[in-house]
Amino acid sequence: MDTAFPTRMGDGSLTRLTRTEIEAEIRDGVAAAVKRAKVEPLGEDAIGHLIDIFSSRSRFSAVDIGDEVVLSYDGCGSQDMGTRINDLQYYEQYLCADSVEMYHHDYSFKPVKTVIDFEQTVMRQAQFLITAPCGYGAMPDLGRYTVPDGPIANWSQLLPMGRIDEARAAQEEAVEMAVEDIVFVAAGMVEAGIDFIDLDTSGAAGDADFLAALKAVERIRARFPDLGIQIGMASEFVLGMHGELEYDGVRLAGLWPREQMKLAAKAGVTIFGPAINVNTGKSVAWNVARTLTIAKPCCDEATVPVHLNGGMGVGGVPMHILPPGDATSRASRAAVDILQLDGL
Repeated sequence: MDTAFPTRMGDGSLTRLTRTEIEAEIRDGVAAAVKRAKVEPLGEDAIGHLIDIFSSRSRFSAVDIGDEVVLSYDGCGSQDMGTRINDLQYYEQYLCADSVEMYHHDYSFKPVKTVIDFEQTVMRQAQFLITAPCGYGAMPDLGRYTVPDGPIANWSQLLPMGRIDEARAAQEEAVEMAVEDIVFVAAGMVEAGIDFIDLDTSGAAGDADFLAALKAVERIRARFPDLGIQIGMASEFVLGMHGELEYDGVRLAGLWPREQMKLAAKAGVTIFGPAINVNTGKSVAWNVARTLTIAKPCCDEATVPVHLNGGMGVGGVPMHILPPGDATSRASRAAVDILQLDGL
């Protein structure tokens, strides 16, 4: 009789699958990635390793001693433990974070610009108390520049009306505004002593959002040659909200992680974070197999360190405010073992 193993669905709920069913889920996840992203399937050794990882009753799964990777965190100064600095200390000392990231609760560069003096003060204090590399993060968040929050027409309203040229012009104008704000905040935080800047959830508003991130990175790198710069993507696929924008002669709409990484590296990042979305109606085994298949070409060809985004709906980790450790550890171990990641 084929034994059923406890495992998880993409929403974190508990389920049970036999080894045969787990293998079928993994192979189906690989096939889904191959069809969608037009990439090569995982090899049989990798598939076999995934089957072993998920066909286990262990509460927790981990890489072998010596195969550990760097752990970086976005947004870990949230005042959950007291002050934002208390949070950073908690992540460093209790969660063993290899780097920590302070952020403003809006988590967007546009509003941070208006309170930069206060953010510099907190960051300066943090630098005296934190031993691990301490950076600052926010989103390009291009939508912030549209009405009613900003001065630019909202392309999400213009596009359904067929006003394509106006929608594209609005996005192009927003890109320039966002780049100025990102560079302004980065420069201010460099004065406060940051070790790195993180442009997180890049591409959330589509190809124009990703372009803003790339152009900002290019300017920050030119101005601060030694600063750590990280881009964390919003999703696996760059949406073509504009459709015609290019960076370094490459059309941004429709790019998958491998091509995203190449452009980010050209712009000047020191760490690239691909984000592969989770299907909550599928098993974690299915989602992890799909994630690794999509991310593998990016990792194989990477010219900069790759830190796969893993948590709350990306990287094979269930979409849950508190993702279960059994699922998170399996997704993380599989990613490190098979992708040979630089970090998570």
